[in-house]
Amino acid sequence: MGKFKIRLGYLIFAIVLDAFSNAVMIDSNMGSAVWMSYISSFLHSPYGTTLFVYAVLVTIANQILLRKFDGHIFISNLLFSFPFSYLVGIFSNILNPLGLNQLPLLIRLAVNILGLVGVSIGTSIYQRCNLIQHPNDELAYLLRFKYLHGSAGWGQLLSYMPPVVIMAICFAMTGHILSVGIGTILAMFFQGVIIGISDKIVVPSLKHHYSF
Repeated sequence: MGKFKIRLGYLIFAIVLDAFSNAVMIDSNMGSAVWMSYISSFLHSPYGTTLFVYAVLVTIANQILLRKFDGHIFISNLLFSFPFSYLVGIFSNILNPLGLNQLPLLIRLAVNILGLVGVSIGTSIYQRCNLIQHPNDELAYLLRFKYLHGSAGWGQLLSYMPPVVIMAICFAMTGHILSVGIGTILAMFFQGVIIGISDKIVVPSLKHHYSF
């Protein structure tokens, strides 16, 4: 029970850190996570609602990758997604008055990179808590350990393929690219690398446990 409480505490901390860091990336307006701002802008819906709908779709994709129905993963993905999705929106609204997008370019870039590091550390922690995680990170996790011999970098990169396809469809329909910038490119190629490093140096007592 003691170990469970510790893992639960780290899980809550990681969810808040991840949501806040995603909001920082959004509000810095230097490009956010691949699956974040562009879809919301296209649908003209709140971040929370958009992210939750997207999470449901990725949850279904995860079941296909597993090649069987895993009730625990399915339910845990949805349990994670609901509070996380709306936390991002809440933090974004809180940060909005600070005018992060009005800061000088280099400072905005530094803030965006700090947000990316925060997202990566949060993801690393809650993946190792082995309780629940975001469907997109579950997808990266499945790819990493089931198909890619534990490579966090490749797992994260390949997990971005679904949102990239959606982004391409949105672009084809609207002719515009929104909320995509250097932060988006950095997230695609470096988030998995930072997660892999965080696994070793951030709360190293937490270990990966997977059963698929």
